[in-house]
Amino acid sequence: MNRQSSFVALIAVCWALSVACDAAAMSPRDEPSEDKPTPPVDPTRGERELFSVHFQSTMVTAYHPAFAAKYSGEHSLSSRGESATAFVSTLYADLRLWPGAELLFNPEISGGKGLSSTLGVAAFPTGIVYRVGDPAPAAYVARLALSQTFGLGGGRVSNEAGPNELADTRDRDVLAITVGRVSVADVFDGNRYAHDATERFFNWALFASGAWDYPADTRGYTWGLLADVAMGWWSARAGIALEPKSANEANMDWRVGKSHGLMAEYEARYAIMGQRGALSTLLFLNQARMGSYAQVLSDPARYDNSIVRTREDSRSKYGIALSLEQQLRAGTGVFLRLSANDGKTESWAFTEIDRSVALGAVQDGKLWHRERDELGAAFVLDGLAPLHRAYLQGGGSGFILGDGALRYGPEMLFDIYYKLSLADDISFSGIYQPIINPGYNRDRGPVHVLTGRLHVAF
Repeated sequence: MNRQSSFVALIAVCWALSVACDAAAMSPRDEPSEDKPTPPVDPTRGERELFSVHFQSTMVTAYHPAFAAKYSGEHSLSSRGESATAFVSTLYADLRLWPGAELLFNPEISGGKGLSSTLGVAAFPTGIVYRVGDPAPAAYVARLALSQTFGLGGGRVSNEAGPNELADTRDRDVLAITVGRVSVADVFDGNRYAHDATERFFNWALFASGAWDYPADTRGYTWGLLADVAMGWWSARAGIALEPKSANEANMDWRVGKSHGLMAEYEARYAIMGQRGALSTLLFLNQARMGSYAQVLSDPARYDNSIVRTREDSRSKYGIALSLEQQLRAGTGVFLRLSANDGKTESWAFTEIDRSVALGAVQDGKLWHRERDELGAAFVLDGLAPLHRAYLQGGGSGFILGDGALRYGPEMLFDIYYKLSLADDISFSGIYQPIINPGYNRDRGPVHVLTGRLHVAF
């Protein structure tokens, strides 16, 4: 099946399921008529959605013109002008099983590839692409999980409907436990202004903390057990998830005693002069069959100058990520992300970043009478730990980077987008991303990446 027919088929299935959901949700006395349309679920009156179906599809084309490069390696961003197209389409199905319990099922189709097969830039500029070898469209299960929520009091609040969210009323304070196939970024490392690559900032170090090598397969999903407790103005989260068998691989390592990712996060919510904000701290510890930069540097000839040759079970990587979000006024917000890891073992699941600073701002279109439009601008500064840097300087390669040599400099980039609302469920974004020192290399670049992004959601 080609890309276009896969996309059309998925839309048809989503539409049919949506119609079925609407029909099944109505009792005979609530059948719609021309005089009395069926009202939506109103959680403030105690009504509860039993199941829901939502859908999103994001299609992008990215381009960069030719740029100066003194040399290139097997894992370099091509210095010749190039373009690349990719898409991802997701169906969100959510079924209520019993009080507080929901079954999440998210089939997904993705295809295409990133610029230079998603190589050569640590903070890669195309947020929906993956390091997969085959660009042909592929269908897979993104999420398949059971979530149980326990009420802890604090009064009653409304839970709004949305993707993987059923409308109902619940206790303000809750404990939610999720087990199954998930994305750990659904629960951890959230940021109101920089977390959704389908509609907002498009850079890898903006929709997540760049130095958090979070446990995931090559498409960003894993199997895990996650817990999230929310109590008034604060939340605490903890989780354990599987790591891939090899760096950036689809197959997961089920030897939990030797390979896993641990994470714990605390979030505080507050208001300054009536404007909402939040500050979170995430600690993480990964264990997997990772290679050692120090070991390969100690005898490059013995290990063929390859980190792969030094892999051993139960190697660890640890670090911290801080996230700040602050609303300045209605429709205007700013954010800051800071993250770092020890940088001693090879990058395993996300990307090759050991230090990261990201900050930016978002403004909706009310100022120019386009309320559903949005403008965002952000800056990212990334770096490497000394051992990781020395490995690349000596001609080594990771799964993202490898120019064959390196004149080190911090990787810097801007991410500027304008989202134009075309209809209630359709938007188009123009994105500009200048990149200085791509792959931390002063001998290459700068690169100017231009992207068009079409997003459909209902």
